[in-house]
Amino acid sequence: MTKNDCIEKGKEVLRIEAEAVMGLIDRIDDSFTKAVEIIYKCKGRVVVTGMGKSGWIGNKIAATLASTGTPAFFLHPAEGMHGDIGMITKEDVVLALSNSGETKELNEIIPVIKRLGIDLISLTGNENSALAKASTVVINTGVKREACPLGLAPTASTTAALAMGDAIAIALLEKRGFKKEDFAMLHPGGSLGKKLILRVKDLMHQGSEIPLVEEETLMRDALVEMTSKKLGFIVIENSNKELTGIITDGDLRRIIEKYGNFLDKRTCELMTKNPKTITEDALVVEALHLMEKHSITSLIVSPDKKRIDGVIHLHDILKSGIV
Repeated sequence: MTKNDCIEKGKEVLRIEAEAVMGLIDRIDDSFTKAVEIIYKCKGRVVVTGMGKSGWIGNKIAATLASTGTPAFFLHPAEGMHGDIGMITKEDVVLALSNSGETKELNEIIPVIKRLGIDLISLTGNENSALAKASTVVINTGVKREACPLGLAPTASTTAALAMGDAIAIALLEKRGFKKEDFAMLHPGGSLGKKLILRVKDLMHQGSEIPLVEEETLMRDALVEMTSKKLGFIVIENSNKELTGIITDGDLRRIIEKYGNFLDKRTCELMTKNPKTITEDALVVEALHLMEKHSITSLIVSPDKKRIDGVIHLHDILKSGIV
């Protein structure tokens, strides 16, 4: 095969698979809406099953359903006949994938599904198959041809099944009113999830971790506290334990330029008054925006600009992985 032949073959495969997906559009009908309604009303989980390549597609469909608000898992049909069928309950719905509809391992678990009296939804290219006849709802995902020139390797048919699975999942997402906040709760490890659920209280330094001195403290002593806490700033409070100011390492450079020897000065003489604060229930991304807006690297956590609950530094936010 020449370079040009290889390129043309690649394009042909994509055209065939695109045609297979486009051919599904007119099959979004009452069967599709019935399948979505059955899953929507399901009190249990969607048990997705399929053998071989259909099984791999089923795994992906189950994962997409689960991550968009529809509890689901994948059951390998062969393992099902050796005990795993016990994972299915009378509250569940089964979504089965088989292009031929005659997959031996899949059809062997149908009697168990029937005994449980639960709905069976099938994605198949053969509406006259044993699987289709046993199903509550049949969605036709058949294709005119496979991209494989031998017509043997599942290619366009698995792409079609995958696309139909996505269509079902997204229709359910819309029907449930699933929001990005819900998505975040199911994806706490991703940057989007962290942006939407991670709060200041989850990252802030508290108690003895706060670099804190009183406003009458001499700067020589304040520097010791500031250095030991390694956050690049020090919080100043009055005798009533109320927030009065802050001194950052940037402030120190300006103080040195202005005063030279400043070690015997009190912190209240050199501090920045009315420092920026944020509440502990605020999202971390809000803290980041506030830091960017004011070109600062730290915030004091306070509910009323008086009580000091904690501090949060830009480095804490960067380590969290939200950016």
